[in-house]
Amino acid sequence: MKSPFMFGSTVSTIAFTNRKIELKRLQSNLVNGINTTIISPRRWGKSSLVEYVTKKIRKDQSEIVIISMDLFSVRSQEEFLSEFARLCIRGISDKWEEWAKTIKEAFKKLVPKLVINADVGDLTLEFDWNEIVKQKDEILNLPEKLAEIRRKKVIICIDEFQNIRNFDSQLDLERAMRANWQRHKNVTYCLYGSKRHMMTDIFNASSNPFYRFGDLILLNKISTTDWVDFLCKSFARSKKIISPTQAEQITSLMENHAWYIQQLAHYTWIKTDKEVDANGIGESFEEILASQLPFFEATIERLSNTQINLMKAVLSGEQQYTGTSAMRNYGLGTPNNVRKNIKVLEELDIIDKYDGNYIFLDPVFKVWMTRTFRL
Repeated sequence: MKSPFMFGSTVSTIAFTNRKIELKRLQSNLVNGINTTIISPRRWGKSSLVEYVTKKIRKDQSEIVIISMDLFSVRSQEEFLSEFARLCIRGISDKWEEWAKTIKEAFKKLVPKLVINADVGDLTLEFDWNEIVKQKDEILNLPEKLAEIRRKKVIICIDEFQNIRNFDSQLDLERAMRANWQRHKNVTYCLYGSKRHMMTDIFNASSNPFYRFGDLILLNKISTTDWVDFLCKSFARSKKIISPTQAEQITSLMENHAWYIQQLAHYTWIKTDKEVDANGIGESFEEILASQLPFFEATIERLSNTQINLMKAVLSGEQQYTGTSAMRNYGLGTPNNVRKNIKVLEELDIIDKYDGNYIFLDPVFKVWMTRTFRL
């Protein structure tokens, strides 16, 4: 029998857990034309949330076109604009015979070269890099123009949106995006990302173009009660038994971290014939920890002593990192060192601010740190 748990990719309908309030809010926003931003640390379930909602919209309202884009591997403004255009053309029609006609209708200033791979049903658009930046407004308005031509409503979902901050002239691009997208009547945008400090600056700083672009959803951890219910039902559905106490143990060990709970539950499920053994969860946790050792060790090796010391301070529950006693007791250096190191650890997805305090984002890394440095 197939495991009911999934990790390492967005989860399916069956493996999706709770998020009832966020599901209802996001679906309502997108179908009613309200631009929405979702912010949460990596692997807390935002991509699964968006995928779940867009699948439901596709099923319930097939006349709505949904276009999804991931900026994880996009490294320049030119790449973004080219891929954005390609996905818009590809999304508005899945018939390769129509793509050339669509391009002629949509572009007036730019003349992209269309390359069609009929075997796989996909296309490539080749632009002059200098021209695409000069005429970026035409690209950014492409979904609205296509929506008008095809008389469709369009939803555009862009993952890892904070990566636009790595582009050259990114502020000019942000201004152009906001100036064009806020006028779109037939297109709704769902922009989400995992670098909380960067996403918050993009959408919540009054000096930035995307300030108050739409509804802002800060995705929190799923509650212990919901996880216990999900785990017990998932084991039962596959004719295996896990007690509520054991389900709570999995949730607690992984600190309500969606990705890791699915992984630990999967490892435990594999070890279980009928009923979860008393030692099964602990053994499964140690297997996960062992599999991550090379990554944890590599991470530590590239950090400075003051950065490692700052991690120790976070683990110890310290909150006043620039206080004289904290800097002395943990060897954190100067206040300027502390601020720089916090930024570095945030950018590496090691720590983040949650409920007003800095926390370790990876619960397994946290255990390894605690054991290694005997904290």
